[in-house]
Amino acid sequence: EVQLVESGGGLVQPGGSLRLSCAASGFTFSIYTMTWVRQAPGKGIEWVSTIDTDAVTAYYTDSVKGRFTISRDNAKNTLYLQMNSLKTDDSGLYYCTTTFDGITYEGQGTQVTVSS
Repeated sequence: EVQLVESGGGLVQPGGSLRLSCAASGFTFSIYTMTWVRQAPGKGIEWVSTIDTDAVTAYYTDSVKGRFTISRDNAKNTLYLQMNSLKTDDSGLYYCTTTFDGITYEGQGTQVTVSS
């Protein structure tokens, strides 16, 4: 059974940092691209960042470039998102996702709230 379990969210002041983690199991983590998405209250899903299997090639939505860093540890089957210089607009439920065999899997999400 494919499982993605996010953690690391919380309440942080603007300008602060958080590191999200996503523990993966039930599939061969190292051979699949992994993605972080988020959903703010009352809004749709927004793509945030994707990392390729090489753990080097990464892509970011413009609003987080220079502030967020996606990474992965294929030996630990874990995906990360380091979030620095957080803004109120970064608040939302953050999910890690992957797609293979035509199915998209996601975890339960971890809540990030940026507020003073």
